[in-house]
Amino acid sequence: MTLLRFILNVIWLFVAGFWLAVGYALAGVLCCLLIVTIPFGVASFRMASYALWPFGRTLVRKPGAGTGSTIGNIIWIIVAGWWLALEHIATAIGLAVTIIGIPMAWASLKLIPVALAPFGNEIVPVGTQRSTWGI
Repeated sequence: MTLLRFILNVIWLFVAGFWLAVGYALAGVLCCLLIVTIPFGVASFRMASYALWPFGRTLVRKPGAGTGSTIGNIIWIIVAGWWLALEHIATAIGLAVTIIGIPMAWASLKLIPVALAPFGNEIVPVGTQRSTWGI
């Protein structure tokens, strides 16, 4: 299973992961321009890492996430989340054109929850915790 995840990650890196990670990194740099939005930038860089190498990792809800995470996610969706979700949808459409791209398209669609709600969630290796959304 680990070899399969590695192969999928390498293919993903070349067909979509690099450009998606660049999108997240660009959002992170823009968010780090102001002191108030630095937490958004840090979250964006964390998501860039996940978008670069997603297979074998999953998104789980943090047990102590509360109102602050919800408010942060609402602000994030308005500022950058919906742009990044659209990037995932466009990538998935492009990948789904070929048969080998269908699993990659599915992975891109499964990254949308991360793009929309980075706060109150954490990215962990598959099998570490019970996953909410898994790839």
